[in-house]
Amino acid sequence: MDKSKATTAKTKAETVGKPSVKTKSTSNATTDSLKLILKARHHDPFSFLGQHKVDDSYVYRTFLPNASTVWVKTAKTWTKLDKTHADGLFEVTNKTALKTPCLLKIELGENTYEAYDAYTFSSSITQDELYLFGEGRLKQAYKTLGAQCITQDDIAGVRFAVWAPNAERVSVTGSFNNWDGRVHPMRAHGSSGVWDIFIPNLTTHDTYKFEIRNRHTGGILVKTDPYGFEFEQRPGTAAKISTSHHQWEDKQWLESRKKRDWLHAPFNCYEVHLGSWQRNDQGHFLTYRELAKTLVPYVAEMGYTHVEFMPISEHPLAESWGYQTTGYFGVTNRFGPPDDLRFLIDAFHQANIGVILDWVPGHFPKDDWALARFDGTALYEHEDPRLGEHQDWGTYIFNYGRNEVRNFLIANANFWLQEFHIDGLRVDAVASMIYLDYSRKAGEWLPNKFGGRENLEVIDFLKQLNVMVGEDFPGVLTIAEESTAWPMVSRPVYLGGLGFSMKWNMGWMNDTLAYIEHNPVHRRYYHDMLTFGQLYAYSENFVLPFSHDEVVHGKHSLLDKMPGDAWQKFANLRLLLTYQMTAPGKKLNFMGNEFGQGREWNVNSSLDWHLLGNEYEGHQWHQGIKLATADLNKLYKELNALYALDFDVHGFEWVDCHDSDQSIISYIRRGLDNSFVIIVLNFTPVLRKEYRIGVPQAGSYQEVFNSDAGCYGGSNQGNGSGLHTENIAWMNHNQSLVITLPPLAGIVLQLK
Repeated sequence: MDKSKATTAKTKAETVGKPSVKTKSTSNATTDSLKLILKARHHDPFSFLGQHKVDDSYVYRTFLPNASTVWVKTAKTWTKLDKTHADGLFEVTNKTALKTPCLLKIELGENTYEAYDAYTFSSSITQDELYLFGEGRLKQAYKTLGAQCITQDDIAGVRFAVWAPNAERVSVTGSFNNWDGRVHPMRAHGSSGVWDIFIPNLTTHDTYKFEIRNRHTGGILVKTDPYGFEFEQRPGTAAKISTSHHQWEDKQWLESRKKRDWLHAPFNCYEVHLGSWQRNDQGHFLTYRELAKTLVPYVAEMGYTHVEFMPISEHPLAESWGYQTTGYFGVTNRFGPPDDLRFLIDAFHQANIGVILDWVPGHFPKDDWALARFDGTALYEHEDPRLGEHQDWGTYIFNYGRNEVRNFLIANANFWLQEFHIDGLRVDAVASMIYLDYSRKAGEWLPNKFGGRENLEVIDFLKQLNVMVGEDFPGVLTIAEESTAWPMVSRPVYLGGLGFSMKWNMGWMNDTLAYIEHNPVHRRYYHDMLTFGQLYAYSENFVLPFSHDEVVHGKHSLLDKMPGDAWQKFANLRLLLTYQMTAPGKKLNFMGNEFGQGREWNVNSSLDWHLLGNEYEGHQWHQGIKLATADLNKLYKELNALYALDFDVHGFEWVDCHDSDQSIISYIRRGLDNSFVIIVLNFTPVLRKEYRIGVPQAGSYQEVFNSDAGCYGGSNQGNGSGLHTENIAWMNHNQSLVITLPPLAGIVLQLK
């Protein structure tokens, strides 16, 4: 319990004060309930506290530890309550009912203040909400559970609600009640497992947790809010009362998003870890608002269509990169409050750039103050470790078969899309979710009811997720990081698919990087690694990713994967990026790849921006990679042929895929507007002059991109615009061109 955070101020309810020595004995009728209240074990405190009719009278009770004197507001005056127990029970009996909610005047030592009694407010949670939550269909559960700043009976306050079905008692503890679990025990909503209480007059400066007594063991746990919108600074773990005041200015973006045909539109994503993209001169994080001034114009300048944030939900350990989430509904405060993140996303939208969020519904950490064994039982996770523990990451796996858990995740996806205008969810580690035997040996996993290895409950959850996104947020994308051959990941649910918009092409990525790491003299023996991907390229809606996972843990940076001397390394990297940007499939690149960072990514420091500075000896090499990347990005958006038929076999045609001896591939990309471009890639450091290729149409061609251009740091070999077809059949085409093919380079040719 964060006692270091407990307030000592005497202007808040139930804080400091000496108990009165003048007491009256409680009646026999209240003795049992009072004992439970004093021990913080009462399952239904609202049945005892507040106002209740007893025979022909009305008894009003309030429990305020440390208060010395309490008055209640009546029609014309204040009525003093009798202190009937030294620990803080105050009562008054009247023939007529008090006006509710009851306003109290409370004396603590030398200070007196007024506050409304939480136990004289009824619950504002409806039976419909509880029913839908129990069914797993309360899509905006974050508006029911958690801490909601609302007005009830014309009085502003906060309604706290939490799901803890195995609790004997749940209390809100916080800076407003001295973290005392006796003060604000909550109301139980029967078999729903939901508890709530409305506490008036709280502010967004107040922090809170839930104190839970397990009904089976009697053990007490202190937990942060699973639905908390904001949390205190690390190492503190309490949630903060939070409201939004951001005025969105992206209406035009959202309207256009609804109509966007993303299947045939450019999608080129810049993957960013906000804490290590760039830091200030003192090595501190940039804030969300500072990033709006630096990151947004940079992404726009580089020509990306989207940015993807690695997880920005609250997480305690930076080295987890955000993938071990403790606050699913809480924006990490490393970079500022939630409204500042809204400001950053708004800035991206106004710059015509979409925002994808890396989302982690596959597992959660074992921190004892968060979701793990939340009410003393395996609530969000499975009890059996063969189902409930992720062996690779030391985390718990969600129990997707439990309606309320599935609801938690569905509502979380809805939350980011609704409240933060996120344009897409990249769903992490889908393969680990859909296979029961993922990374497990025989005997370490349990089969499904049919004896198979497929996690049927996860399949249902993913379908429900994608249907919800499609119905409620037209134009929003869901992207699966799925590394196996599971069929129809990116096909609609109504056709039997999982319903994702796209899927990362991990096979293409692995084959391509394995190929490019070979010395060019040996590449002829691995030529099929470049061509094999076309056998399955249209079985899914693929994204071609070079992500953060490929530049950490000893895998080297993209630049450092390249063989050869410095010139060859940079030439190979320009060639690799040219191949990625011209191959069929949407695109994703991790930060730093775009300027050829030499070292592996380090989550605890900024990217090596100094490599681009003139004071750095090799700056021209890195500036060349950056310029080539920006030009490729812009060319990709400009040429319909490079994106419109990414997922259609008619958008791609081999010119020559058999020239393994020279490690050259050539292909045609076609667009919906009947345009086409020809791409020729030379994976050896040998200059090829008078290299003949077949072309589909006679005429003059111009070189619209050449990765060997001098401005990129290349040898400046190429073709300019003086290419004319010859009436010589070649490679299944009636016309052909004779070109100069630069070393370790790719060129893009377009019919004039």
